[in-house]
Amino acid sequence: MKKILTFLLALVPMAVYGQLYVGANYHPHDDKDLTKIENDIRLMKEAGFTCVRLGHLAWDSYEPQEGVYDFEWFDVVMDRFAEAGIGVILDIPTRPAPLWLHKKYPSIDIVDENGNHLYSNHRYMEDVGDPHFQEYAYRLVDVMTRRYASHPALMAFGIDNEPGDGPISYSETVRQRFIQWLQKKYGDLDTLNEAWDGQRWSRKVSDWDEIGLPQAYGSGAPERKLDFRRFVSDEVGGFYDRFLDIVNKNAPGALTNTNAWYYSGKKYFDYAPIVYSGKMTRNGFGFYPGNSLKTNWGVMDNVFGITRVQFEAETPFWCTEFTTMTAVPGSIRKAAYATLLYGNQLVCGWTWQSMHGGEEQYLQGMLDWDGVPNRKYYEYKQIAEEFKKIGAYFPYKLRAEVALAYSFDSHIASAAFPESHEQQIQKVFDQFIYRNIDCRMIDIDRSPLDYKLLVIPGMAVMTKETADKIRRYVEEGGCVLMTSNSAVTDQTGKVFATTRPGYLSDVFGVRVASYEETSVMNEISVDGSEGNSLTVNINGKDMKAESARYDVVRPATASVLASITSLPDSPVTLTCNQYGKGKAYYLGLPSGAGLSGEIMDMLIQELDITPGPEVPEGVMARDIDEKHSLYLNTTDRQQIIRISGKAKGILTGETYKDEVILPPFEAEFIERK
Repeated sequence: MKKILTFLLALVPMAVYGQLYVGANYHPHDDKDLTKIENDIRLMKEAGFTCVRLGHLAWDSYEPQEGVYDFEWFDVVMDRFAEAGIGVILDIPTRPAPLWLHKKYPSIDIVDENGNHLYSNHRYMEDVGDPHFQEYAYRLVDVMTRRYASHPALMAFGIDNEPGDGPISYSETVRQRFIQWLQKKYGDLDTLNEAWDGQRWSRKVSDWDEIGLPQAYGSGAPERKLDFRRFVSDEVGGFYDRFLDIVNKNAPGALTNTNAWYYSGKKYFDYAPIVYSGKMTRNGFGFYPGNSLKTNWGVMDNVFGITRVQFEAETPFWCTEFTTMTAVPGSIRKAAYATLLYGNQLVCGWTWQSMHGGEEQYLQGMLDWDGVPNRKYYEYKQIAEEFKKIGAYFPYKLRAEVALAYSFDSHIASAAFPESHEQQIQKVFDQFIYRNIDCRMIDIDRSPLDYKLLVIPGMAVMTKETADKIRRYVEEGGCVLMTSNSAVTDQTGKVFATTRPGYLSDVFGVRVASYEETSVMNEISVDGSEGNSLTVNINGKDMKAESARYDVVRPATASVLASITSLPDSPVTLTCNQYGKGKAYYLGLPSGAGLSGEIMDMLIQELDITPGPEVPEGVMARDIDEKHSLYLNTTDRQQIIRISGKAKGILTGETYKDEVILPPFEAEFIERK
């Protein structure tokens, strides 16, 4: 037996640097038909697949009754993949919880905001913070990791599927846990009432049991809403933190991965603590860029998603779900190459076969419903063949000199703003996509801030600790750009009573007095601007901007760099303040107003930020090392890339001199001679 295991271990690809992985999400628990499973594995092998993701969404396939486990059928599946040399990302499926667990502990069920007890008739209908749920979930984690930690097919353990998805529960047990959370945070009711502005609208709490559950969405006291979302986040994040501890205890050295959907519009939680802990060794998420080949917004949105999941982790990224939708031929391949520019190492198609039932029965996979491969199977086969040619040079390691500050609290607190914190971050990120420049999403409190430029886009909540760190960063020579709607509230969610930007007005050398609504002020426009349109003079030239609001910025020690010339008195909109050895820029408009490109070009030049490869507009590119570069033409026209001397195309086998010719939507990986 030992010899067999040793042999199988030699066949299965270990997840290492210097290799790219292509595979599929697979659901053998649908019918457990070994003949079909063996045929599927044969087809995967013929496609050149090196990985497969198994186990997700299948708790009751492994534990059909409480304490009664059924793994023998799955042992055979794992063995077959080991024999085929295909590595398994084994998801431990703690969600959705099986119905027998809901029946035994109804407290696990979701209760909506109106007090209605909801039946678990679709995915993710469990209260993750419920102690009964956690007890049984952790038991499953323990059992599965012990059983498969040493299996030769194991490539990584998956930490659940789409953590963060599913509705928030408003049950009585949740309320009691929330009260306990508040007691631990604030200690006494006086401190709580001060934080919550309890005198406002006659909402002073005189007994802990008077505390209800604020609405997660819509209107309501922002201070209470923010704390409730923090509580939910702590429970979800804490569950997965303990989950990881069990995996790491039972399978020390095993890779861990998840299909993170922490930014789900339903629950959402702060994923940064998990990333910065280093416990998740392969962060991942689902890459669904839409079905278009010609448009690029979907690809841009999803590479932004990679950045928001990865933060500052130096380990490779894994796209554990990758689209198999009814996309235009070639669009999946185009998206796959785009991910390589952002540190991705693995493309795992969702899903292998079109499903016969359930919530996604009409979602198309690589095989049709009758098990026959379709064109998407062959597109993935092509990706696998090409990735094998270039895998030795990947995953790409980002060399970021720019950081974008993200704050979970600000994400929640800014939801009602015309341009939210998250929207502002994405608009800034897009500027670096266009310029083929690496940047990182960071949590300021956890980051070493080892960057030439720190951008703070609409970070509404500002704590004293965060402000102090920004202050030190600038004092010591850093450069920071802050945009409107930043440092609006303190850690409680209350608007600063002191000068804004809160805790940092002296660093930026301005007083942000208030804001004006553009459409209202345009009644007195001097150049005929209407609606949300503004004319801004920056760097000596007039530019059009678009924003629902603009900040009323009063410079103190800061120099004025740009003003709104379409309005009387030319309101100030961009300033620069020397503070210590560094500089602090304040933009009184959101990052999506249309000035970000001009400002970024200015700062890139001023700070000597390493430019991206010189390529035509619409070509995504990175210099992987001194000799190798990856180019992706995202346009519908041929593009010519100038190079110095000769190079060989690893993907095409072409020899190039002085220029690389890229057909529409094509990729090339060159090796310079």
